[in-house]
Amino acid sequence: MFKNPLAYRVMPVGVVLRRSPGATRWQKWSWVASSVLPGAAEADWHEIRRVGDVVEYHADTLPLELHGAEAEAYLHGLTAQVPCVYIVMRPSAGPHPLDILLVTASPYEAQDYTDSGEEIVEKVAMPPMLRAAVQDFVDEFYQEEAFVKRKRDKKRVDLVQDGIGDPRIGKAADIYASPAQMRRRMQ
Repeated sequence: MFKNPLAYRVMPVGVVLRRSPGATRWQKWSWVASSVLPGAAEADWHEIRRVGDVVEYHADTLPLELHGAEAEAYLHGLTAQVPCVYIVMRPSAGPHPLDILLVTASPYEAQDYTDSGEEIVEKVAMPPMLRAAVQDFVDEFYQEEAFVKRKRDKKRVDLVQDGIGDPRIGKAADIYASPAQMRRRMQ
């Protein structure tokens, strides 16, 4: 159960993409989300660093939205060996090779995007500042739901058997009609 499922926080997160030469002759470049920049300003494919053929771009800044209803998913992500954020991208026909659609701290939401196969979902380690912000949100809004074991009914279902047929069938010759229904019709 959540203290406040309507809780909501937003923080800007910059996405850094690394372009390196492709491994095969059919793929000229390989693109990888390499890091995130919490609190970054707006950017439009600003070149950050270049070492030989490898270039890193601050491709875009998107809002990381934290919702109270997703607090359990954020907690699950934080308990991983390496807490991560997920970058959801799609190949672009525009001037840049990739459109960045979403930054999320929810591994459940990231998995939903992988189901279609149309988007590229990359995992990037959370910087300590971002991890602390997500942890503060979880601490404030997540409350573990108490486990309640389901109990069986005490009703005995083996006492009366009315037959295998459907009592709504009106034909007397139907072999699947309920025997009790057949007796009532014959009286």
